[in-house]
Amino acid sequence: MRTFSPTPKDIDRQWVLIDAKDQVLGRVATQVAQVLRGKHKPTFAPHMDMGDYVVVINASEIRLTGNKAVDRWKWTHTGFPGGIKGRPLGETLASDPRKTVTDAVKGMLPHNKLGRAQLKKLRVYAGAEHPHEENNPQPLTLG
Repeated sequence: MRTFSPTPKDIDRQWVLIDAKDQVLGRVATQVAQVLRGKHKPTFAPHMDMGDYVVVINASEIRLTGNKAVDRWKWTHTGFPGGIKGRPLGETLASDPRKTVTDAVKGMLPHNKLGRAQLKKLRVYAGAEHPHEENNPQPLTLG
């Protein structure tokens, strides 16, 4: 028996729709990261971008459990000495829910060129409307 190694012609990309309304941020991010990597497919290979396109809607209605809204902080740095700035995760979620979801997924992908390519297939929208209806995204129910 030979070991199957996928080639670029074996890639079959689909569009997946995930509704984040009343879902926990970390649980949504892990499911999105798995679909972006292609781990849900039997042809998964860790060295190739086998994943699907993911559309996340209702990002503004995602939940944070416990005291994460006030205890967990989102840090940024300007690049200058003493330029570190921080905000509680709850403020970041209220002001820009798209970035909050994207950053959570980004941390669960490989930190290299492959991970950056996989992150480009993620589309996050704060509301229920999205411009990808022509791609016919299939809804994915989160367990």
